[in-house]
Amino acid sequence: MSAKKWTRRDTRSISKDLKERGVKICPNSVAKLLKEERYSLRLNRKTISETHHPDRDRQFTIISEEKKRFEDRGQPILSCDTKKKELIGNFKNPGKAWKKKDQAEQVLTHDFRSDAVAITSPYGLFETLTNRGTVVVGTSSDTPAFAVDCLELWLKELGWTTYPSMKELLVLCDSGGSNGYRPRLWKYQLFNEISTRYGINIRVCHYPPGTSKWNPVEHRLFSFISMEWAGHPLRSIDLMLNYIRGTTTTTGLKVTAFTNFNTYQTGIKVSDAKFKQINIQRYKELPAWNYTISP
Repeated sequence: MSAKKWTRRDTRSISKDLKERGVKICPNSVAKLLKEERYSLRLNRKTISETHHPDRDRQFTIISEEKKRFEDRGQPILSCDTKKKELIGNFKNPGKAWKKKDQAEQVLTHDFRSDAVAITSPYGLFETLTNRGTVVVGTSSDTPAFAVDCLELWLKELGWTTYPSMKELLVLCDSGGSNGYRPRLWKYQLFNEISTRYGINIRVCHYPPGTSKWNPVEHRLFSFISMEWAGHPLRSIDLMLNYIRGTTTTTGLKVTAFTNFNTYQTGIKVSDAKFKQINIQRYKELPAWNYTISP
């Protein structure tokens, strides 16, 4: 007997090999014997985090404390992030949908970007207090300027109506991407386009690296949008918006969708002189991830 303790070979192959060695056994009997020996087909489980930051737990505590403080004051809490880029065109969309046999969707064999009508960047903003989601579908690059414009659009269209006495805003976002803690342009645009223009304090808390799945916008908005359009090709931006706006849950989720056809340039740098103009107060604890931008 070899020392091999696992195999991905199917029961038919095992039965064939055993017959060649003089042991006659059918595939069903192989499966039965394997189960008796407590063998079964196993999947890989993602349990080892290679980006487990030493301050991870403390940052989650800080975020929880800030959310409680803003909730008690009735001030808005926004969870923000960019969903993965979506190709608009006759492309396969993962998932299944109930349809009659003669209504099966015929899509292109390959997902070439050159065949796409547009390549969209859906930016999501989820209000944790009201269970309302807003998605801004952009057709340009996902930059810090684009992220701040999406935040301003929410503020003008929904923010002041929902929170007429707004004085401060808590923004929860990932540590990377267009709204990460590293890009200077993210903070500079927040200061100029939101805080100074509208006279509100913006409190920003970033989730630690490798923990984006805990950002509420991921599991309370994006996941349900993906289920809504699963199995349906996104052949046009209007169709995409209809699926987003039609997303609901048993807990009362409502989603609003807008488009942003502006063009955003990548690689914009903020000089030291401009960055010093920002009125930013950092927390004494984990200041890179927690800061307030004031007018």
